[in-house]
Amino acid sequence: MATTPLLPDSRTEPDGSAVVRVLSYNIRSMRDDTGALARVITACAPDLVLLQEAPRFFRWRKKLARLASASGLVTLSGGATAAGPAVLCSLRTTVERTEDVLLPLTPGLHRRGFATAVVRFGGARLGVLSCHLSLAEDERYEQGGMLLNRLAGMGVEHVVAGGDVNERPDGRTFRRLGESLTDCWAAAPWGGEYTSTSTEPHQRIDALFATEGVEVLGCGVPLGRPGVSGADLRAATDHLPVLAALRVPATT
Repeated sequence: MATTPLLPDSRTEPDGSAVVRVLSYNIRSMRDDTGALARVITACAPDLVLLQEAPRFFRWRKKLARLASASGLVTLSGGATAAGPAVLCSLRTTVERTEDVLLPLTPGLHRRGFATAVVRFGGARLGVLSCHLSLAEDERYEQGGMLLNRLAGMGVEHVVAGGDVNERPDGRTFRRLGESLTDCWAAAPWGGEYTSTSTEPHQRIDALFATEGVEVLGCGVPLGRPGVSGADLRAATDHLPVLAALRVPATT
């Protein structure tokens, strides 16, 4: 596998701003190789992990806690209480608050939700949202609007949102998000682009977005990163992860 330049490490700057590493990952309810999954997450050295399809049923809290522990992280929010999205974080993270949001249920379709939090790194304050949008086009578009409304109502200047959009960048929901937020891959492409599927990647349907003022230092699939093997990426789940390094200004 080709060598990929390294993203900046996490750090807090003298002015209180922070470089934060964020990973978004659809883990298919941990039905695949959980050892490979934990190794990929650990090798990415994230401060925040935005999960989709986290365990939602029998002993889901224990399963999510085990993944967090195996990855050197802790569970922050989400899981069954958000209908699948979840957030893990490193011990570097200072947590202000969390909230799990269930979206309106369309009969015959899966329930969807958001896992959200407000956290601090040094003097930088950051809102976080993990999502997994609908497979149905009209519902997905409505959920994109709900996501933007939720971000606007978090009371935080800087926010990162990510997840499985279930749509390519030329789709109307993806475009709707990109009109209001920075598409991190488009702003600073790094690593690989395509996230689906893990065995035959041919489309970008998973993404990280940030609000104005957050500097994207690099974003993409961590192909070739030390400790991230192609075998583990293929075995861990049916999606590839998206990793970004973001510089978040200090709160004024």
